[in-house]
Amino acid sequence: MTLDENDPIPLSALQHWCYCPRQCALIHIDQIFEENLYTLRGRAVHRQVDTPGLEVRAGLRVERALSVWSDRLGLIGKCDVVEFEPDGTPYPVEYKAGSRAKAAWIGACDDLQLTAQALCLEEMMGKPVSAGAIYYAKSRRRREIAIDNAMRRNVEKAAAAVRRLLEDAVLPAPTFDERCERCSLAEICQPRAANDIEDLFAVED
Repeated sequence: MTLDENDPIPLSALQHWCYCPRQCALIHIDQIFEENLYTLRGRAVHRQVDTPGLEVRAGLRVERALSVWSDRLGLIGKCDVVEFEPDGTPYPVEYKAGSRAKAAWIGACDDLQLTAQALCLEEMMGKPVSAGAIYYAKSRRRREIAIDNAMRRNVEKAAAAVRRLLEDAVLPAPTFDERCERCSLAEICQPRAANDIEDLFAVED
C-alpha cells in the first residue's frame, strides 16, 4: 500500500514505526502481518475494549473503542478507552498486555501512541488533554503519562516520518537487535540474514 498525500495515517503505524521502521513498512506498505505470543496476548487484552460502548461510573462518562482523528496531523484510529470528566475533558487510556516493568524503549512507543490519541481528542473535542494512562493487563495497574510539549513534538516528528516512509514505499534496512526477539515478523524479515548480507557488501566496498 502506498500513501497518497491526503490519506490519513493509522495511529497504529506510529507505534509500529517507533518500535521498528522496517516492521512499520512490512505491515503498512507490504500488508504483511503474522501473530506470535505477544500479539495474541495483546489481541486478548483488547477484546475487553474493542466493542464500542458507553457507561457512567464514579462520575465519569467512559467510552470504549472511540474513533478519533486529527486533520492537522493527518491521523486516524481508535482509543481503547476515553474517560470524560464532568466538564468534557477527555482522558485516554490505552490497554497493553504485560506489566509496567517493561523495557524503556517499549514504554516509549506506548507513550507515543497514547500522546497521538490525546492530540486527536484535543482537536476533536476542543479541550486540552494534559494526561492519559497506559493500563497494563498483567499487573492490572495504570501508568499515567503527562502530555507535555516534548511528547507533542515527538508525535509531530513521528507522524511526518511515517508519512515519508509510506509515501516513498521503500523498505528500510534491517537492524538485528533485542527488538527482533519479540517481533512477530522476524521469520519474514530475516533481520540476521539481511544484516549479514549488508555487512558483506559493506566489506567488499
